[in-house]
Amino acid sequence: MSNTVAYVRVSTEDQIEFSPDAQAKRCRDLARLRDLGPVMVLADEGWSGKNLERPAMTELLALVEAGEVDHLLIWRWDRLSRDQGDFARLVKLFGEHGVTVHSVNEGDLDLASASGKMQVGVTGVFAQYYRDQIVENTKMGQRQAAEKGRWQNHPPTGYDMVNGELVPNEMAPLVQRIFSLRAAGASYPVIAAEVGIKYSTVRHICLNRAYLGETHYSGEWFAGIHPPLVNEQQFNAAQRPHTQGQRRSKDVLSGKVRCGLCGRVAGVHYNDRNHAIYRCRHRGSGCDQSGRSASGLHRAAVLGLRVLSDDQDLQVAIRHQLTAHRRLEAPTGPSVAKVLDSLHKKQRKLLDLHYAEQIDADTFAAENGRITTQMKTLQQEADEFERDQKMREEAVNKFDQVAELLANLDFERLWEAASPSEQRTLVEDLVDSVRIYPDRITVEVAGTPPFIVALDEVGLTQGCKPVVSEAGLEPARP
Repeated sequence: MSNTVAYVRVSTEDQIEFSPDAQAKRCRDLARLRDLGPVMVLADEGWSGKNLERPAMTELLALVEAGEVDHLLIWRWDRLSRDQGDFARLVKLFGEHGVTVHSVNEGDLDLASASGKMQVGVTGVFAQYYRDQIVENTKMGQRQAAEKGRWQNHPPTGYDMVNGELVPNEMAPLVQRIFSLRAAGASYPVIAAEVGIKYSTVRHICLNRAYLGETHYSGEWFAGIHPPLVNEQQFNAAQRPHTQGQRRSKDVLSGKVRCGLCGRVAGVHYNDRNHAIYRCRHRGSGCDQSGRSASGLHRAAVLGLRVLSDDQDLQVAIRHQLTAHRRLEAPTGPSVAKVLDSLHKKQRKLLDLHYAEQIDADTFAAENGRITTQMKTLQQEADEFERDQKMREEAVNKFDQVAELLANLDFERLWEAASPSEQRTLVEDLVDSVRIYPDRITVEVAGTPPFIVALDEVGLTQGCKPVVSEAGLEPARP
C-alpha cells in the first residue's frame, strides 16, 4: 500500500478562506477518489510560506528523505512555498525520491517531463510574485500608519493599546521617574534597583523616542498621535553619557560648561586641594583645550548675569520662563496618587494570596519587595515635584525683588552669599551655557547672544596645560 501524506498550510492573512480543515478534507476526498489509501495530515497553521522553516514542513522533508512518502497531497502548489528558490528545491527533492505530487486545484504534474517542470516553475514564479506583493503592500501600509502617527508594535512600558492607540497606564509615572533619575546622573543598575524594573527595560525606556510621543517605521521616527510622557529636554537629559562609578558633579555649572573647540560637555575633576576643574572630555583625543577652574567659571557666569540689570526685554522673557510651570498641562497618564492606590491594592491582594497559601513565601517576598520599591520611588517623585513647584513659585514671587536688587547690589557678593541650591537655581533657569576657549570664555544667558569674558577678568590665565591656578584668586591651600 502506498504511503500518502497530505500537507496543508495556512498563514494569518488567508486563515478564513483557506482553513486547514477545509484543505485537509479536500485532500482526503482526492485520496479516496484515486484510491491512495490512508492519509496522514501534516499541518502548519499560522506559518508564512516565505521559507521552509516550519514544523510540519520539516517533518515532511524528513519523511521524504527517508523514502516513506509515495504520494503527496496538497490543496494548491503555493501551500508548499512562496519562495521560488525553495519551490525549486522541493520539486527536485520530490523527483529524486519518486514522490508523486497531487494538487487539488492544479491537478497532477509530471515532474520528470520538460513541460511538467515548466508548469511547476511558472507556478513557483507566480507564488513568489504573490508573496512579494503581500510584503510590499504590508510595508506600504505600515509606513502610512507610522506617518499618520499610529503605533504598530507591542505597546512600550507605560502604555496600553486601546482601540489601536497608545494610552498611558499606571506604569507611566514610573517611566517618568526613570527619566528623572537618569537625567540626574543615576546609572541604569541604580535606577533599576530604585524603581523595581529590570535593567534591560530601564535602558530601553531611556532610549525609546516613543515616550516623546513619536512612532517609528524602519528606523525613521514620526510625530505620533499618542500623548508623550516626557518632553524633549527631559529625553535629551537622559541621553547624557554616564561614567561607571562616577555620578555627575554637584557643582552649580555641571552640565552647562562646554568646550568651545569641539562642543563637548566638559567634565568636572578635582585637584589635590579638592578644587573643581572643568576639562573637555575629548582632551588628549583630538582636542587641546586647557582645563579651567570652576571658581573662575562661576565668576564668568556672574558677569554674564549682569546683563539682567540693564535689559528690560530680557527680564520680561525670564519672567515668562519662570512661570512656565503654571501653563503646563496636567501630567500625562494616571496621577501618582492613583497609581499608589493601585499598588496598595495589589499589595493587599498579594498578602491575601500568601495567607491563603496560594503563593509561597519566596514568591511573596520577591513580588512584595518589587511593589514596595515602586511605591517608594513614586512617592519620592511626587515629593520632588512638589518641592520643585514650591521653589519655582518662590522664584516667581521674588523675581521682581531680585531684578531690582541686581541693579543695585554687588554681583560677586550676592553670588557668594547665595547657598549652593540658590546658585544652582539661578544657573538652571537663567544660564544657557558657558563655553571655554583657549583665550576667552563665553556666557549665554537666557537665549541672549554670547557674552565674552576675558580670562584675566575672572582670574584665569592662558596656557596649553590644564589651568589649576587663578592668578592669585584661588583660595589658599587648607
